Amino acid sequence: MPSNDVRILLQAAVPTAAVGAIAAVVGGVVAGGKGVIGAIVAAVVTILFMGIGLYVLQRTAKSLPHLFQMMGLMLYAAQILLLFVFLSVFKDTTLFHPKVFAITLVATTLAWIAAQTRAHMKAKILYVEPDSSTGGKPEKSGHSS
Repeated sequence: MPSNDVRILLQAAVPTAAVGAIAAVVGGVVAGGKGVIGAIVAAVVTILFMGIGLYVLQRTAKSLPHLFQMMGLMLYAAQILLLFVFLSVFKDTTLFHPKVFAITLVATTLAWIAAQTRAHMKAKILYVEPDSSTGGKPEKSGHSS
């Protein structure tokens, strides 16, 4: 991954992990040890799903730029569907507190989206890459008198 992609990934993952840590503390106070485990699992799932999605989107942008917008929309829809599937599979689990898990999953997903949006807005990404090999004099396009 180029350094700009890694920077965006870190700027999204760190606030998400912080929200997950806060949720783990709150989950521990509210639901005990199972609440902590639920919050940690939710934060890890969010960071993995969204991180993999960001990686796939960046690869698509470089190799197939004409599909970038469609791929982004499809990717976010797939991520949300996968998160709902994950929620429905683990709704009756006894490994962790499912309500703390669900609330943390929603909170960390929103934190990731907000942090990623902020990182993209602050990134100085060129819209057109300058071509340094043709840096000569510009050709005259009009007639000369």
